[in-house]
Amino acid sequence: MITRSHSSFSQRAVCFTLSKPVQATLYVSLCALILWTVYFTTYPAAHDKVHSLRHRTLMVSCH
Repeated sequence: MITRSHSSFSQRAVCFTLSKPVQATLYVSLCALILWTVYFTTYPAAHDKVHSLRHRTLMVSCH
């Protein structure tokens, strides 16, 4: 009985994790994290490479 309920819970967890809304949320979050890192990094080498991009992008300040 315990293994059956555990299996059912496990299957529900897998189905939830692989559902389209969860995948879409993870994808959008990953894209947002990458853009945030590119735009607002303080690492000098990366900052210098995207400096002009930040100035050309509307509503993103650099200094």
